[in-house]
Amino acid sequence: MATIQDIGVSAAINILSAITFLLAFAFLRLQPINDRVYFPKWYLKGARESPSHGGAFVRKFVNLDMRSYLKVLSWMPAALKMPEDELISHAGLDSAVYLRIYLIGLKIFAPITVLAFIILVPVNWTNTTLQSSKVQHSDIDKLSISNIPVGSKRFAAHLTMAYVFTFWTCYVLLREYEIVATMRLRFLASEKRRPDQFTVLVRNIPPDPDESIGELVEHFFLVNHPDHYLTHQVVYNANKLDKMVKEKKKMQNWLDYYQLKYERNTSQRPTTKVVAKFDHTGFLGCFGSKVDAIEYYTSEIERIEKEETDERGKIMKDPKSVVPAAFVSFRSRWGAAVCAQTQQTSNPTVWLTEWAPEPRDVYWDNLSIPFVYLTIRRLIIAVAFFFLNFFYVIPIAFVQSLANIEGIEKAAPFLKPLIEMHTIKSFIQGFLPGIALKIFLILLPSILMFMSKVEGLTSVSSLERRSAFKYYIFLFFNVFLGSIIAGSALEQLKTFLHQSANEIPRTIGEAIPMKATFFITYAMVDGWAGVAGEILRLKPLIIFHLKNFFLVKTEKDREEAMDPGSIGFDSNEPQIQLYFLLGLVYAVVTPFLLPFILIFFGLAYVVYRHQIINVYNQEYESAAAFWPSVHGRIIVALIVSQLLLLGLLSTKGAAQSTPVLLVLPVVTFYFYKYCKNRYEPAFVEYPLQDAMRKDTLERAREPGFDLKGYLMNAYIHPVFKGDEDDEKFSISDEPEAEQVLVATKRQSRRNTPVPSKYNGSESPSLAEILLRCAFAAGRSKSGAKRENEERND
Repeated sequence: MATIQDIGVSAAINILSAITFLLAFAFLRLQPINDRVYFPKWYLKGARESPSHGGAFVRKFVNLDMRSYLKVLSWMPAALKMPEDELISHAGLDSAVYLRIYLIGLKIFAPITVLAFIILVPVNWTNTTLQSSKVQHSDIDKLSISNIPVGSKRFAAHLTMAYVFTFWTCYVLLREYEIVATMRLRFLASEKRRPDQFTVLVRNIPPDPDESIGELVEHFFLVNHPDHYLTHQVVYNANKLDKMVKEKKKMQNWLDYYQLKYERNTSQRPTTKVVAKFDHTGFLGCFGSKVDAIEYYTSEIERIEKEETDERGKIMKDPKSVVPAAFVSFRSRWGAAVCAQTQQTSNPTVWLTEWAPEPRDVYWDNLSIPFVYLTIRRLIIAVAFFFLNFFYVIPIAFVQSLANIEGIEKAAPFLKPLIEMHTIKSFIQGFLPGIALKIFLILLPSILMFMSKVEGLTSVSSLERRSAFKYYIFLFFNVFLGSIIAGSALEQLKTFLHQSANEIPRTIGEAIPMKATFFITYAMVDGWAGVAGEILRLKPLIIFHLKNFFLVKTEKDREEAMDPGSIGFDSNEPQIQLYFLLGLVYAVVTPFLLPFILIFFGLAYVVYRHQIINVYNQEYESAAAFWPSVHGRIIVALIVSQLLLLGLLSTKGAAQSTPVLLVLPVVTFYFYKYCKNRYEPAFVEYPLQDAMRKDTLERAREPGFDLKGYLMNAYIHPVFKGDEDDEKFSISDEPEAEQVLVATKRQSRRNTPVPSKYNGSESPSLAEILLRCAFAAGRSKSGAKRENEERND
């Protein structure tokens, strides 16, 4: 069990690591050669030029201005200087609201920390319960609720603080929900025109033997949305073509590499090894016959280009390449809102509509998945996720065994002399468990993102939110509950075996707060050194310079070599929620944990604000659609903290406090329901009043704007964009005829009151003839009436 000395060793290691990372960043960011690594966002915006364009040769790589090195921390005030409105304009609302999660942590835990140390720490410290107890403990545990004797009246202080902390947390959450909802509505009202504001994604389009998907979509929306439908874009299954394009790009990179290598040494042609049977390069170039590298990759690119052309032709000609989904655009935001937020037919399983993601947010690979398969896929992933959680308990238990010196000595007796050394022992108990847990979690976000993709979600933002949900569930059960249960059981196993069954719940109640030492070490490893390492960007730095040396020929190549990255909502947000959970749970139980969490929120806010301003390139804009999930998870953490405190006090002879504490989760739940009903609709639905207001203003400002031309190719698959055949994959821009009928190829219900561009040469149906006759008779009657009126005049 970690002692104060062990925590001190861990703190020293992590503080030293964090300072090293920050100093290295302060030095590297000043070097001109690294400018594109630490300021890529400004290059992508065209607001920054490479400092290596002029001046002395050395100055192109090294900053020789000694005065700049004296301001190593100047990036911190610079990161805090940009106002929030300017930040929204610069990086988007998603980024600005994401930063507010860290601010919420500071707002919640700063007052809680002060109150806990003023009131609870003295109450806990001035007891001798643990000294007379058989339970293993350290000096840190004397600051926890475990040091309060059974049935003590001092628990009244903990009950009072539980109420204070709950009401303060709810107040902060309420204020923030209101602020973020207002920011979202203001952002949507002031935002520039975007294709997704006018477009709806339609899925599970029922097949029709007489009409293609494109004809069916146009007919359906001309019938049911005659005054608002504008155009549509069918979705093609271009996944195979997309793989070809990526493979060609990979081959082009290798060709560029060997061409640069040959230019630097023209005396020898570069070679590579190819496995003839499979017609691809051997592993790491170690196997196969030797061939000319430039000729080989040139021929491979030509082969792929030919296959790519054939695949494009196949997509154009094969009706099966069109999937039963389409992006349907409307003349106004109001029309799109009505369609996206209503049921289209009496059958709720077909013609399913939802707001289309913005074009860069679309995850094209999943649009080709048949809708009927989605339920099966989600069931399979749910089962797989359950087993992933179950089997991950094994490494978690291993991590907890690292925090138990006795367990290590028992498993490896020959290490006992080494482990018993004071420094080594402090390192193992104070630092090793936290770093081991972080290592075990490195691959988890990638695994969860893959599982979310298999589920069939159609936008990058929804994929990240679903992955974040899975990651949070995993952290809650495996890292939080798993560490508490496994760690307590391992450490107190001897005590459990030598006491009566009636005493075991009380021992668990005393032991659970003692796992705070493990979470303190994890907070320092992940929240201090980990956050400082984020700003250093060591991996992107190395990759950029490798690409710059081996692949870059032009400024365009250099721009592509930059890897600005993104916030990583799917992995970072659940990690933040873990700190909320730890802070709220241990605020009353072990307040000593709170300063470590407070430092995390403060440091992370500064670091990620700098990264958002200078580095991260926003992949999409969801207008803070993730906020209800953030709010809900903090509420879950608050309720869990209340229930755990309730269970803990029941083992401490304070059963009379149960009715008092039961009020808190009930009140918190109803607070959540109030916030959900009051603010969440702003994140789910688009108010028709706001849509109409924005449409009216836009028509007044730009009465002649060609909206159809603007939306025509907005939702073309990226592999077709920029291609000379783009027009083959879009709806032709024909003048709209002022007709009354839509001819359809169906054998029934063939008449609709709006025109269609798919008018063929088929004979009109009987109903069409009758309608036309009635229309002609009406026109003749009105004409005769007008002639009589003119004659009378």
